[in-house]
Parts: sequence; structure tokens; C-alpha cells
Amino acid sequence: MLQLPPLSLYIHIPWCIEKCPYCDFNSHKLRGEIPEKEYLTALIDDLRQDLSFVQGRDLFSIFIGGGTPSLISAAGIKWLLENVQNLIPFKADIEITLEANPGAIENQKIADFKEAGVNRFSFGVQSFQQEKLTKLGRIHGVEEAKTAAKQAHHVGMKTFNLDLMHGLPDQSLADAMSDLETAIALKPTHLSWYQLTIEPNTQYFSHPPTLPDDETLWAIQLEGVKLLAEHGYQQYEISGYSQENWECQHNLNYWRFGDYLGIGCGAHGKISLPLENKILRTTKIKHPKGYLDPQRAYMDDYNTVQKEDLVFEYMMNRLRLMEAIPFSEFEDYTGLQRSVLDKQLQEAINKNLITVAEDTCQVTPFGHRYLNELLTIFME
Repeated sequence: MLQLPPLSLYIHIPWCIEKCPYCDFNSHKLRGEIPEKEYLTALIDDLRQDLSFVQGRDLFSIFIGGGTPSLISAAGIKWLLENVQNLIPFKADIEITLEANPGAIENQKIADFKEAGVNRFSFGVQSFQQEKLTKLGRIHGVEEAKTAAKQAHHVGMKTFNLDLMHGLPDQSLADAMSDLETAIALKPTHLSWYQLTIEPNTQYFSHPPTLPDDETLWAIQLEGVKLLAEHGYQQYEISGYSQENWECQHNLNYWRFGDYLGIGCGAHGKISLPLENKILRTTKIKHPKGYLDPQRAYMDDYNTVQKEDLVFEYMMNRLRLMEAIPFSEFEDYTGLQRSVLDKQLQEAINKNLITVAEDTCQVTPFGHRYLNELLTIFME
């Protein structure tokens, strides 16, 4: 029987000052002023139309992403969060994250966002070397990134994330370790550290930069994980490292196959409907002009996850985490019996990709290294 998992909310702010050459997110270069009041009002209208999906739950977490959400005023974020809470109650310990570009957030604004209700920042740093920032098209400088982290500490923010990439154009092992050492010295509770990939429909895809070779990339991964562990940052998911008890709760809910509402341009949602024994995937209108058109609905598309796709959908998310997978969770959140996994699990065991205990299964270190091969098994 399909059970209701925790419910999160993703809010998308689509504007950026500049579009980065590697970015394939739904973001749009800002031309003129942000229609802040109009867009925030639309977000609440959008949420109101999704209220039937709440099904009596309190909000577990909120993530305001983009784009560059820190372009919105602190007063606007305060209004937004208050109106969200008027529609859906918050859990007492709700995590509310705001993505922020160090080049688009002043010191006072960090304090103002905290006052508005944000209790976690995610600063898009990417690198602490100016040459690399320039190649990545970032609008901030090294000192701005350091100042943002220091100011988060200064205003009493208990937790914040620094977002770093490795495998950057012409990056050496020493460059990558220098970035990590600088980040660690700023004492964030959480680091998102992941490899740059070249995605279609980006400037880098049309004009590829020179990236490190595979040997260098593997050395960066091994040395980086070792360095982070030495400083108390444990890897709990593929690209997530945190101090003890400071994992990103919003991301944990994603990867544990929890539910989430998605509001804003191009936002995605995943909703369980136990009474109908099905799971929905939702997508909102992608472009700001269409999203703000009063003649159009916010919902662009929604579809039911087919029963034959549920195993792969669940595993595609759950295998990102380093923790063991409870079979009871699989049954509760998919509505399927554990036995449907038997054939794939045996194949994964034979290839040393997974180990199985009585109530759980666990990806091996070898399995995490060859995760795509493991996922292919669950596609069958």
C-alpha cells in the first residue's frame, strides 16, 4: 500500500544577472527590473492551485533556487514565506534554504534574509581562484565569496552550504585542493562538491573548454574526499558532504523518494496519491512570460509514473545516498513488494555493486564508483 512520505516545497526564481556558460538550468539573463511583486503573487497563486496535493501534511523543508533568488528583496522573501505558511503549516524544525550568488548579495541583505525566515544559505562559489571564476562566467570575485561565508557566521546562521565544482577548465590537482582548503577554512557546515559536466544547450557544449584528463579527475576525487573527511565532512550523497547532523534535509527528502511541490517557472514536483495508488510528476510553465500570462495555467504538464518505471525511479534517487536502503521504505513509497527487486539485486550482488542484509541493501564503494552500471541493472 502506497504511503505518504514527507512533503517539501521547491520555489524557482528564474532570473540571473548573467547566464553562465556551463549552466543548463531554467535561468534567464535579467533585462531591466525583476517583476518582483507580480512574480511573488503568481507563486502563491500557483501554490494555491496545488493545495490538493498537500493531503494534510506540514511542510518538511523549503528550497528557494534558481536562477539567482538573492536578487529578490528580503522583504519579498519574507512576504513569500509568510504567505506559504498561511496555506501550508510548517514543521517546527523546518529547513528553509535560499540559494545566493556572492556577487548579488550584500552583507546587510544576508542579515535581512535571516530575519525574513531563511535559516540556511547555499552560496554559489564554484571556485576560489579568479582565473577559474572568469572562465566560468561568474559575476563575483574571490573576496566576495569569502565575505559572504564570514557574514553568514557573523549574523548567527547555524548552517550554510558552499557550492564548489571541480574538474574545471585547465584545473590541476593542486588547484582543486586549494579550492577545498579555502572552503574548509571558512567553516561551512555543508559543502556541495561535484564535477563540472558539459551539458547540451549550453555555451560550453558549443565551444568546449579544455578539461582535466581522466587520471587527474580521479586523483582530484580521491584526494578531495580524503581531505574533507580529515576535517569532519562526511560524504552522505554523491556530491554532498556535511559536518555531523548538518546534512541538507531538503535534498535528503528528494533522494529518499519523498514528495515535493514545485512552484515557479519550470519547477518540477513529485506527488504520491495513496487513494489512487499512483505517483505524479508535475512541471510548471517554463518561461517567465508564459508563467505570468493570466490567460494560461501554471501547470504545463503532469503525468503518472508507470508501474514498470517505479523501481528505476526510486533507485535513481535512492542510490545517490551513502546510507543503507530500508526495504520497508521501498515498499511504503512505491507501493511495490520487495520481491520485485530480487532479480536485479542478485545481479548487482554478483557484480559486487550492492550487498544485501535482512531488511536493507547497501551500495558498495565499487558500486558508487560505477553507479551508472548499477542504475542500468534497475532499468530492466
